[in-house]
Amino acid sequence: MKPTDRKKAPSIILATLLLTGVFYIGFTFGEGHQSAIEKAATLYGKESPPGLLDMTDFSPFWSAWNVLNEKYVPATTTAVASDEQKLWGAIEGLTASLKDPYTVFFPPEESKLFESEINGSFEGIGMEIGIKDDVLTVIAPLKGTPAERAGILPGDKILKINDEASASLRVDQAVKLIRGKKGTEVRLTVLREGRPDSFEIKVIRDVIDLPTIDVELKPGKIVGGENAGKESGLTKDGVYIIRLYNFSATSPRLFRDALRKFVESGSNKLLLDLRGNPGGFLEAAVDIASWFLPAGKTVVTEDGGAKSAVKVHRSRGYNVFNNNLRMAILVNSGSASASEILAGALREHGIATLVGTKTFGKGSVQELVKLTPDTSLKVTVARWFTPNGLSISDGGLAPDVEVKLTPEDIEKKKDPQTDKAVELLTKP
Repeated sequence: MKPTDRKKAPSIILATLLLTGVFYIGFTFGEGHQSAIEKAATLYGKESPPGLLDMTDFSPFWSAWNVLNEKYVPATTTAVASDEQKLWGAIEGLTASLKDPYTVFFPPEESKLFESEINGSFEGIGMEIGIKDDVLTVIAPLKGTPAERAGILPGDKILKINDEASASLRVDQAVKLIRGKKGTEVRLTVLREGRPDSFEIKVIRDVIDLPTIDVELKPGKIVGGENAGKESGLTKDGVYIIRLYNFSATSPRLFRDALRKFVESGSNKLLLDLRGNPGGFLEAAVDIASWFLPAGKTVVTEDGGAKSAVKVHRSRGYNVFNNNLRMAILVNSGSASASEILAGALREHGIATLVGTKTFGKGSVQELVKLTPDTSLKVTVARWFTPNGLSISDGGLAPDVEVKLTPEDIEKKKDPQTDKAVELLTKP
């Protein structure tokens, strides 16, 4: 080695050590300042879709994710959550932040249950529920189901399901608790208008067969004069009653058949009973309204917000009735969604008089979106407005003639709402 090389050696070694130190310091510094999302090493698909999160700082989410992974100690050995379960919980929290009871995330098990329900094949007690005034509320018990047989009524507020308080439950969570195998029991603690204290109703679950429609020809009664209250005995003076229990895919066809029988009866007095009808398909409501409205008349307006144009759903113009038709519609707090669309349209176009109590007020549209093959998101995508621009969600529809059904009426099997509607239709 040359003398000059010996002199350079310490410098080379020192430089090597310095470079190694700089590399090591750089590595540990970089690791210490690695982004939270990069630390979540057990996940994939972390990159945000282009443009979606440009204005939102998502780092607190990933910081929280990593803190929980690094520091959380389960209180019990059964409280361990997988990364997948934490992801589902995060999406549930995201939907809950919207404070919309109809926007709901369905993890795998709940998604399967929901799909079985909309396909009409499930076991449970047979009632529609929703959140009203921040309380879990019965929209309607379905006809012929365990819920109806047990005496559950529209408007009942559910305080407990078995021994679990409902105050913090979302609708999907409550449904999961209420549903169950045929033959098993569920206990509901309810608060009912007209009764000072809550009480418990026990219901035995069964296979639910959803009803759609039934009809009745009710003889008219003479109003006024010495024969007031007596049945006329004339079919043409009678009232034809159509009870529609939902707006399913088959409802338009069944309603058309019922209308044919109405025409054949010779009566011009039609009573459509939508009490306890929780709704269903929009298309069914538009189709049924089309039997009474000229082509082009507005049935309902769909407002999808700033990102989509307002859509007007119009009558298809099947209307076959002349000005001699006399029509009333029975509604109550169990009349929701498509029921409110149909009732609002026929009332505002001067076709029908609404009798009963205020409707539920469910004036929004939901779309079911698949997030993964076994999870889904039910998301509100629009709001409904009546032809005159009334928001159905803002308190529902008030009847033209209010008639309440009391617990005493129910106990004695009286129906003053139907009686009043028949009286209105049979007045000279």
